[in-house]
Amino acid sequence: MDKKSIIEKFKSIGFKEFEAKVFIVLMKGIPLSVPEIAEEAKLLRNSIYDTLKTFAEKGFCNIIETNTTLKYQIINPEVIIGKLEKDYTESLRNKLSVLKNTFGELDSFYKDNPTESDDKTDNVELIRGFNKHRVLKYMELIKSAKNEILSMNKLKGIVTDDINEFSLDFIKRGGTIRSLYKISLDFRVKKGDKTINASNEDLVSVCRMFEKNGEQVKLTAIEIPNMVIIDREKIFLNLAGARDASKNKQTDLVINDTQYAQNMRDLFNNYWERSATPEEFHNTIKQYH
Repeated sequence: MDKKSIIEKFKSIGFKEFEAKVFIVLMKGIPLSVPEIAEEAKLLRNSIYDTLKTFAEKGFCNIIETNTTLKYQIINPEVIIGKLEKDYTESLRNKLSVLKNTFGELDSFYKDNPTESDDKTDNVELIRGFNKHRVLKYMELIKSAKNEILSMNKLKGIVTDDINEFSLDFIKRGGTIRSLYKISLDFRVKKGDKTINASNEDLVSVCRMFEKNGEQVKLTAIEIPNMVIIDREKIFLNLAGARDASKNKQTDLVINDTQYAQNMRDLFNNYWERSATPEEFHNTIKQYH
C-alpha cells in the first residue's frame, strides 16, 4: 500500500494530514492504544488525543475501556463512507443555499436595462468564443424588444414545431417580427420519430408555421448577413467571416447606435422588397417538378 498516495487522497476530501495518518493506522481493525497509534503513525502522542476524540464523536471508531488503558477500534469502513457521504451532501446543500441567497440579495444591484443617462453603457460590445454568454446576450436583447424585431439569418440545426411563447406574446402586445431567411436546406426536421434532412417543401412548411404564429416571413437567395435589428436602436450581428468558423472562434457584435441601426434597417428593407414570400417560393419550385 502506498501510504503517501492514500494520505493525499484523504487530504483531497477534507482530512488533515495527521488525521489521515491516524485513520490509516486504525484501518488495521484491531483495538489500539494511544501510544501504539502514535508510534505507528509517527506522531507525537499528545497530538492525536483530540483527533481520536473527534473520530469517536463522529462514530468512526469505538472506545474500548480495559483495566489499564483506553483503546480505539475502527468501525466497519462502509458505515464510515455512509456517514461521510451524508455529511458532504448536507454541507454541499448548505453551501448551495447560501450561494442562492447571496446572489438573490445581490440581484437588485444588477441592471438588466441601463438607462440612457448611464454613461458606462458601451456603444459596441464584442463577444468571442462559443460560450453561454453569447446565447444569453442574444436572448437578453431579443427580450428587451418593445416594438419591432427584424431578423436576417439561415435556418440551421433541428427545426421543430414548438411554439415560441415569446414571439406569440410579443406579437399579441402589438409588436412586429419580420424574418428574412436565406434559401438553404442546411437544417433538419422531425417527422414522426425520425429527424431527417430538410427539403424545399419543408422550408416552405417551416415558414408557414412561423407565419401562423404571427411573423412576417420572406425568403431570399442573396447572401444576407446574420443580423437582428431591435426597435431601430440595437443590432446583434454575427460577423460574416466567422459564420463558417469553428464554434470556439465565433464572434458577435452588439451595437447600440440608432443611426447605424436605421442604416441596417434600410438594408433589411432593400433585401425584403427583393425577396419572395413562402407561397411565391412554393409556386416557383412547383414549376420545376
